[in-house]
Amino acid sequence: QVQLVESGGGLVQAGGSLRVSCTASGLTFSRYTMGWFRQAPGKEREFVARISGSGSTTYYAGSVKGRCTISRDNDKNTVALQMDRLKPEDTAVYYCAADSPATARLEWIYWGRGTQVTVSS
Repeated sequence: QVQLVESGGGLVQAGGSLRVSCTASGLTFSRYTMGWFRQAPGKEREFVARISGSGSTTYYAGSVKGRCTISRDNDKNTVALQMDRLKPEDTAVYYCAADSPATARLEWIYWGRGTQVTVSS
Protein backbone atom coordinates (compact mmCIF):
# COMPACT_ATOMS: atom_id res chain seq x y z
CA GLN A 1 0.00 0.00 0.00
CA VAL A 2 1.46 3.32 -1.07
CA GLN A 3 1.58 6.05 1.53
CA LEU A 4 2.76 9.63 1.26
CA VAL A 5 3.01 11.48 4.55
CA GLU A 6 3.75 15.18 4.70
CA SER A 7 5.30 16.98 7.63
CA GLY A 8 6.85 20.29 8.52
CA GLY A 9 3.99 22.70 8.01
CA GLY A 10 3.29 25.49 10.45
CA LEU A 11 2.94 29.18 11.05
CA VAL A 12 5.59 31.59 9.83
CA GLN A 13 5.82 35.32 9.36
CA ALA A 14 5.98 36.87 5.92
CA GLY A 15 9.54 36.90 4.66
CA GLY A 16 10.42 33.82 6.64
CA SER A 17 11.28 30.28 5.59
CA LEU A 18 9.73 26.87 6.02
CA ARG A 19 10.60 23.39 4.85
CA VAL A 20 7.97 20.76 4.26
CA SER A 21 8.83 17.12 3.73
CA CYS A 22 7.12 14.02 2.44
CA THR A 23 8.02 10.45 3.28
CA ALA A 24 6.92 7.76 0.87
CA SER A 25 6.43 4.06 1.46
CA GLY A 26 5.09 1.13 -0.52
CA LEU A 27 6.65 2.11 -3.84
CA THR A 28 9.99 2.06 -5.62
CA PHE A 29 10.59 5.68 -4.86
CA SER A 30 13.32 6.46 -7.38
CA ARG A 31 11.02 5.46 -10.25
CA TYR A 32 8.56 8.23 -9.48
CA THR A 33 8.61 11.87 -10.36
CA MET A 34 7.45 13.61 -7.20
CA GLY A 35 5.58 16.84 -6.91
CA TRP A 36 4.23 19.41 -4.51
CA PHE A 37 0.83 21.02 -4.88
CA ARG A 38 -1.10 23.44 -2.70
CA GLN A 39 -4.66 24.45 -2.11
CA ALA A 40 -5.68 27.70 -0.50
CA PRO A 41 -9.12 28.19 1.04
CA GLY A 42 -11.73 28.67 -1.65
CA LYS A 43 -9.28 27.98 -4.45
CA GLU A 44 -8.44 25.02 -6.63
CA ARG A 45 -5.41 22.89 -5.99
CA GLU A 46 -2.41 24.19 -7.92
CA PHE A 47 0.94 22.83 -8.95
CA VAL A 48 4.00 24.12 -7.08
CA ALA A 49 7.03 22.07 -8.10
CA ARG A 50 8.15 18.67 -9.32
CA ILE A 51 11.38 16.69 -9.40
CA SER A 52 12.37 13.75 -11.57
CA GLY A 53 13.08 10.33 -10.15
CA SER A 54 16.82 10.83 -10.25
CA GLY A 55 16.55 14.35 -8.91
CA SER A 56 18.33 15.78 -11.92
CA THR A 57 15.38 17.75 -13.28
CA THR A 58 13.14 20.17 -11.47
CA TYR A 59 10.30 22.45 -12.54
CA TYR A 60 8.53 25.21 -10.66
CA ALA A 61 5.37 27.21 -10.94
CA GLY A 62 6.02 30.81 -11.80
CA SER A 63 4.55 31.98 -8.51
CA VAL A 64 7.25 30.22 -6.48
CA LYS A 65 10.22 30.11 -8.84
CA GLY A 66 13.26 31.61 -7.18
CA ARG A 67 11.73 31.27 -3.72
CA CYS A 68 11.27 27.51 -3.46
CA THR A 69 13.60 24.56 -3.92
CA ILE A 70 12.46 20.99 -4.32
CA SER A 71 14.84 18.16 -3.48
CA ARG A 72 14.74 14.46 -2.80
CA ASP A 73 16.69 11.74 -1.04
CA ASN A 74 16.10 8.40 -2.72
CA ASP A 75 17.90 6.54 0.06
CA LYS A 76 15.39 7.86 2.58
CA ASN A 77 12.34 7.96 0.27
CA THR A 78 11.78 11.60 1.00
CA VAL A 79 11.04 14.71 -1.02
CA ALA A 80 11.23 18.18 0.45
CA LEU A 81 10.19 21.68 -0.46
CA GLN A 82 12.25 24.51 0.97
CA MET A 83 10.27 27.74 0.88
CA ASP A 84 11.95 31.11 1.40
CA ARG A 85 10.74 34.70 1.38
CA LEU A 86 7.27 33.45 2.12
CA LYS A 87 4.26 35.61 1.39
CA PRO A 88 0.76 35.55 2.89
CA GLU A 89 -0.52 34.29 -0.45
CA ASP A 90 1.57 31.15 0.05
CA THR A 91 -0.84 30.14 2.80
CA ALA A 92 -2.34 26.80 1.82
CA VAL A 93 -2.44 23.12 2.51
CA TYR A 94 0.60 21.62 0.79
CA TYR A 95 0.28 18.16 -0.74
CA CYS A 96 2.90 15.70 -1.88
CA ALA A 97 2.12 13.62 -4.97
CA ALA A 98 3.69 10.86 -7.05
CA ASP A 99 3.52 10.68 -10.83
CA SER A 100 2.85 7.38 -12.54
CA PRO A 101 6.00 5.92 -14.11
CA ALA A 102 3.80 3.97 -16.55
CA THR A 103 2.95 6.91 -18.78
CA ALA A 104 4.99 9.56 -20.55
CA ARG A 105 2.54 12.30 -19.62
CA LEU A 106 2.17 13.46 -16.05
CA GLU A 107 -0.42 11.53 -14.11
CA TRP A 108 -0.44 12.12 -10.37
CA ILE A 109 -1.67 8.86 -8.96
CA TYR A 110 -0.72 8.98 -5.30
CA TRP A 111 -1.39 11.81 -2.88
CA GLY A 112 -0.63 12.62 0.70
CA ARG A 113 -3.12 14.16 3.09
CA GLY A 114 -1.41 17.50 3.21
CA THR A 115 0.24 19.78 5.70
CA GLN A 116 -0.93 23.30 6.56
CA VAL A 117 1.35 26.25 5.89
CA THR A 118 0.19 29.61 7.19
CA VAL A 119 2.07 32.82 6.47
CA SER A 120 1.13 35.79 8.60
CA SER A 121 1.53 39.35 7.38
